[in-house]
Amino acid sequence: MLFFGTAGIPITTPKRSSVNGIKRVRELGLDAMELEFVYGVKMSETLAQKIKMVAKQENVYLTAHGPYYINLNSLKRETVQASIDRILKTARTAKIAGGKSITFHVATYGGSKPESVYKTVKDHLSPIVKVLQEEGNNVWIRPETTGKKSQFGTLAEIITLSQEIEQVLPTVDFAHLNARTNGESNRYEHFESVLNTLETGLGREILNNMHIHISGIEYSPKGERRHTTLADSDINYEELTKSWKDYKIKGIVISESPNIEFDALLLKKIYESKNDECREKGL
Repeated sequence: MLFFGTAGIPITTPKRSSVNGIKRVRELGLDAMELEFVYGVKMSETLAQKIKMVAKQENVYLTAHGPYYINLNSLKRETVQASIDRILKTARTAKIAGGKSITFHVATYGGSKPESVYKTVKDHLSPIVKVLQEEGNNVWIRPETTGKKSQFGTLAEIITLSQEIEQVLPTVDFAHLNARTNGESNRYEHFESVLNTLETGLGREILNNMHIHISGIEYSPKGERRHTTLADSDINYEELTKSWKDYKIKGIVISESPNIEFDALLLKKIYESKNDECREKGL
């Protein structure tokens, strides 16, 4: 099954809080919410436990987004250590809250060759996973494909990390991939290529356990500039949802548009209408 949800508390949530956000997600007819720790993991254990209980009651799938201030390729040792601590804290809090996976931007290239940065990232990420495994924490660690050419996070890089480190799988941001290629990854055949590449590299398992981010994105030759609504972007979201249906993917789709719940509902409506078409055709 493919679940649709919001990056954070829905805009229309009365008395904004994570607990009320989960309830609002269910009221809207959505299925998932990503806990946004982008400015730091400040959630108490007591609140995380309450969130887990409410999410279970409402049957809402939870994930978490780690802080923006993560760079495993920094030249500053204290920045790398702080980044490691932030990833660990995100995973630990997500586990208490009942989250299934965490996502984050891994690093910037900082002028280094991509091959060198890959090795550095792997050398730091592997021990993080080992610590979590020793703690009995089985939350999926999901580095995200990134939208700027200065950022570590091509599809190939994230797939290779997932091949080489246990408990690591990609978060695929289709809008980031399009921005990174300056609008050249925006047709059905491009979306199909992404899904084929994932399956070739990681097997059917990844298509059965997808973590997707989607929004509109304004971009320049250097890549991502800012998020926009789907309607205000060039992202071909109808063909994108068709590819999801054709490949029978499962997992979650998180809307990161400025109007998070409205675009999440739009995508869910389009996706479900394609399901209805298939049923009518006996597919």
